[in-house]
Amino acid sequence: MFTGGGSETDALAIRGAALAQREHGEHLITQPTEHPAVLETFRALQTEGFRVSYLPVDRYGQVSPRDLQEALTDHTTVVSIMLGNAETGTIQPIAELAALTRAHRAVFHTDAAQAVGKIPVDVENLGVDLLTVVGHKMYAPKGVGALYIRAGTPLHPIITGGGQEHGLRAGTENVALIAALGAAAHLSAEELPHSVPRLRELRDRLYRQLEHQLPGRVHLNGHPTTRLPGTLNITIDGVRGRQLLASTPAIAAATGSACHEGVDQPSPVLTAMGLDDHRAATALRLSLGRWSTTTDIDRATQLIAAHTLESEFSERPAEPNPSRQ
Repeated sequence: MFTGGGSETDALAIRGAALAQREHGEHLITQPTEHPAVLETFRALQTEGFRVSYLPVDRYGQVSPRDLQEALTDHTTVVSIMLGNAETGTIQPIAELAALTRAHRAVFHTDAAQAVGKIPVDVENLGVDLLTVVGHKMYAPKGVGALYIRAGTPLHPIITGGGQEHGLRAGTENVALIAALGAAAHLSAEELPHSVPRLRELRDRLYRQLEHQLPGRVHLNGHPTTRLPGTLNITIDGVRGRQLLASTPAIAAATGSACHEGVDQPSPVLTAMGLDDHRAATALRLSLGRWSTTTDIDRATQLIAAHTLESEFSERPAEPNPSRQ
């Protein structure tokens, strides 16, 4: 079914499934590195009497299937774990997590906003009941999303009114944006076999070059291999990500997820992974896309390295002037 974007889709999936099954239990499960659209929906449900368990993540940001197995109870009705993280790119073992959840007769939702169009995503292979798709993450216009719903999955509408979208989302559909979403999905599917290895090579080129230019100072945040091909999250010793971006306007990057831009505080995603506040607050997220080139990568490396070295030089104490001693 179609929605107005990712936040609405996540809310419908989680709240809708929780309310539809409330008579069977009020226990919900998620993890702390989710998008705010997911976390805030769970927090709102907590104020309404639901009990929420937050699974820990390891130093790479991954959830352990064993931890999920231990958290599941006979009263668990909904589990929501994102497919690919917006900040680090870390990919979760969704197929295994979904199988455990469904074995307990609970509904499994995954926010795949960052993954669809960037890696192969097959709902049958993943075994999920609900999956969030966001249009603008794969170059469709902003303001349109979609929710995959496995047949038979219980869902309560959060926008009531007419019978649009099988009674699950009232309101006249935005046909133009839905068509644009379909076109963007088609183009992404055609390009996927080539875009995945291309973006992975560009991402790794950027990381290798930064390591070469700034030996011993560049630290990767997130899983070294199991991550989205176009996402690189790093911390550079001695440099704050926000200051670097302010001084290098030629680089369009971020210090966290887009929804947290403008908030100068440690990333909740990185602190949940065990990083200290300083490293979490100084991280830099570099994302690559359809039009990124090797020239862009090389230029970004030069700018980041130059700023880092200039900052280091400017912070050194001035050498004494022998003529004035």
